[in-house]
Amino acid sequence: MTLFKKLNAFLVILALSYGNEARALPVGFVYLKDIDPTIIQDMKYSSSDNFIGRKVKGYDAPTCILTYQTAIALSKLQTQLRQHEMGIKVYDCYRPSMAVADFISWSRDIHDQKQKRNYYPFVDKADFFKLGYVATRSGHSRGSTVDLTLVRFKQHHAPVEINMGTHFDFMDERSHPLSENISGQIKRNRLFLRAEMTKSGFKPLETEWWHFTLKNEPFPQTYFNFPVA
Repeated sequence: MTLFKKLNAFLVILALSYGNEARALPVGFVYLKDIDPTIIQDMKYSSSDNFIGRKVKGYDAPTCILTYQTAIALSKLQTQLRQHEMGIKVYDCYRPSMAVADFISWSRDIHDQKQKRNYYPFVDKADFFKLGYVATRSGHSRGSTVDLTLVRFKQHHAPVEINMGTHFDFMDERSHPLSENISGQIKRNRLFLRAEMTKSGFKPLETEWWHFTLKNEPFPQTYFNFPVA
């Protein structure tokens, strides 16, 4: 990248991060909707529609925040997918460290099992971290990890999620991207998502078909804790 392009990208980040004082973000972070409003956002942890069953600490708004580089990579992929009447839906993006602490606290409460049937029917919630479904230091907190799926657009119809075999955050072996316990079409759907994300500069996680991290993330050693707001 030339010096001019680097400077231009930096100025874009500054403008997006500080253009609205009420929504100021740390330098290097942007709201995905400001980069590409066509990407669907279904932010699970800002609602009760998640494996905990309530809003998670630190998610004060249902919006996706990412590093500038990650948002640009997703926008480029969205443009390519729209040519085939497909697109992206994101479930989780930047995750503050306070949310990870909330997950840990919840996992230690053996009496709270209200979401077990829907999210972890065959797994003990205390084993989430050992099995790799939740991390004690999440890559999401670095701002370049995203949980997502694909949707198909049909004229005069709402976008439809492409069948990936399990829903987001289903804690089970069937959620492993290359699980042997899924049908051929579902496996092809997952492999297509994996291939498109890999070509776009992301690396997958072996325990979750929806989880991807930008390979050249700008903050590989920094875990942020500002709220999603």
